[in-house]
Amino acid sequence: MILIADSGASKTEWACVSKDGRTRIGFFTQGYNPNYITGPQIVEDIKSSLPEGFPVDEVSEIYFYGAGVTPLQYPFMEETLLKVFTKAGKVFIAMDTLASCRALLQTEPGFAAILGTGANSCLYDGCNEGLNVDSCGFILGDEGSGANLGKRMITDYIRRNMPPKVYELVGKELGHNNDELLDIIYTKPFPNRFCAQYAKFIAANLDFDPYFPDLVTDAFRQFFKLIVTHYPDYQTYTFNAVGSVAYYFRPLLQNVVEEFGMRMGNILQAPMEGLIKYHLNNGE
Repeated sequence: MILIADSGASKTEWACVSKDGRTRIGFFTQGYNPNYITGPQIVEDIKSSLPEGFPVDEVSEIYFYGAGVTPLQYPFMEETLLKVFTKAGKVFIAMDTLASCRALLQTEPGFAAILGTGANSCLYDGCNEGLNVDSCGFILGDEGSGANLGKRMITDYIRRNMPPKVYELVGKELGHNNDELLDIIYTKPFPNRFCAQYAKFIAANLDFDPYFPDLVTDAFRQFFKLIVTHYPDYQTYTFNAVGSVAYYFRPLLQNVVEEFGMRMGNILQAPMEGLIKYHLNNGE
């Protein structure tokens, strides 16, 4: 059986599929960005999350796509996964950008983006990812991501840079004073996840006040201005993206896509179905 993993900043979706596609077992674990988690923590989390009766010894191939997993960390991830799935004869590790490419475009060349907890993008040649304009992660960038949306809203709240009725609503949702918010973001683990959780709140209040759609639209414009427009001939590609932010804010995203001269392509909430299709059809 083949095991496919799509690991984002918040969670990892797993699918164990027989090569004829008839048997499928799915489960979720936490996200495994190697910059924030150790090998033993990954092993323990996977083992505690496996469904009862999971056929560990039948996994012969592993395809792991991860946020923050650079080529320097491929050996670390391979070694870690083999401590759980000891019978696997093949372990393929790649960044999550390649997962988005394969899920969205299969074997067709094009442009692919991730807009979920984090953000990323790249060009795709139909097999491998090509040029990547670095999103620079949560601290320096990730414009247009869920973490970026939450961070922008929290910053505006701390500075009172929002209408009074919005300030009151956001304050009730956050449930922390300014000092507590700063402490959480600067000293607690996974500040990106903390900020990203408020993307759902923003989505639920788009009609409450123009502040919310304006915040989202500006974040998408920054994503295009600082990242997308730096791809050569970017307007010749359709805009394809995976991730909850792209999926749930699609109307606002489409406006910005067209504003920057691109056409909307495929938008997927998650890449797993596309990845399963890719690996079953291409035998790798």
